[in-house]
Amino acid sequence: MRTLPRTLPRHSARLLLVTLLLAGCQSTGASAPVPAVGGASPAAAASPAPASRPAAQPSQSFPDWLSALRAEALAQGVRAQTFDRAFQRVKLSDRVVELDSSQPEFTRQVWQYLDSAVNEKRVQAGRQKLRENAALLNRISQRSGVPAEILVAFWGVETDFGNSTGGFSVIDALTTLAYEGRRAAYFRTELLAALRILDSGDIAPERMSGSWAGAMGQTQFMPTVFLRHAVDEDGDGHRDIWGSLPDVLASTAKFVLANGWRSGERWGEEVRLPDGFPYDQAELSVVKPVSEWRRMGVLPAGGGELDGEGSASIIVLAGHQGPAFLARDNFRAIMRYNPSTSYALAVALLADRMAGRAGVLGSWPRQELALSKDERTELQERLASLGMEPGTPDGIIGANTRNALRRFQTSIGVVPDGFATKGLLDRLRRAS
Repeated sequence: MRTLPRTLPRHSARLLLVTLLLAGCQSTGASAPVPAVGGASPAAAASPAPASRPAAQPSQSFPDWLSALRAEALAQGVRAQTFDRAFQRVKLSDRVVELDSSQPEFTRQVWQYLDSAVNEKRVQAGRQKLRENAALLNRISQRSGVPAEILVAFWGVETDFGNSTGGFSVIDALTTLAYEGRRAAYFRTELLAALRILDSGDIAPERMSGSWAGAMGQTQFMPTVFLRHAVDEDGDGHRDIWGSLPDVLASTAKFVLANGWRSGERWGEEVRLPDGFPYDQAELSVVKPVSEWRRMGVLPAGGGELDGEGSASIIVLAGHQGPAFLARDNFRAIMRYNPSTSYALAVALLADRMAGRAGVLGSWPRQELALSKDERTELQERLASLGMEPGTPDGIIGANTRNALRRFQTSIGVVPDGFATKGLLDRLRRAS
């Protein structure tokens, strides 16, 4: 627990109220962890003891910082009484700082993430939500062009259909991150946006709850996203993504549509790759006409021929031993909600399952254990020592590292799929 300053300097008469109210406030450092919700990266922690990085050291005292924030908010049109009410009982949260600073040592493999995000219980719950809200969903889908199952899939992956929306005060969380977080400027912008939401009367400060990072409501909008895309679908005069399902689903549809959703098209599909497929082409950055993938021998996993035109990419998240997917433009639209291929695949597959389509037909290499962050960094360092050019050793397996792995795999005569495994790390140790 951290105690805020007991006395605050009186910068002006209009700051007196917030000055008095802030005196003696304490942090919520003892708050319980919140279950992982929307946008959860497949790199979610699997280790009980994540390595932490120190939080940024604020350059101002909290009272001075708050005074400047108040002046900025009022200059943006936020009313003084809105600001003072929002910060009446503000608390800096040690738990938020801890979550912001933690870097998981271990990651989950993509199939482990999908096992939890697209399990049978969630599929059945999603089908029930589709039936219960058919009229509402049909109205929103017909207007937006976003299929009902896609909207319900976002809802399911983000918060388990509203069951895990996060228990943090959004104002407390964003204040903490804007004052002493690693990305203070970003969260200051989000905090000011949250104040504009309060000033509009859409939600009371006591009801503005969300994740530790300030994502709000049943489909986890950041405040700036809320301001651009939240909709008052039920017509009660409030954009309520916390308690009004019509507002939740209509707002989600508007956001997904703004992210480039193409009406009448699917996100993609699982495919079979031909023998000798060039895995350096299996990157989201490699976009080809669907006709070209057909020419190269790519087939639907369930049989037949690839249909449709347009352009697409091939993604392979577990090497040549795992399934492959053709990712069309709508897959990229899903990724603009959360820029993780595993997240986008979870939304897409959950939507497919709820709509009665097949799940993943290929098998995952479940024998492959995840590399720790230290092991991923070591793998990059050893690739660099062999002249394979993986980029900066940072423990993140991106396109540069995958290409370096492909060069190493080619040199040792194995399928160059760029999938980082413990077996490949052992080969690198012996080679270097």
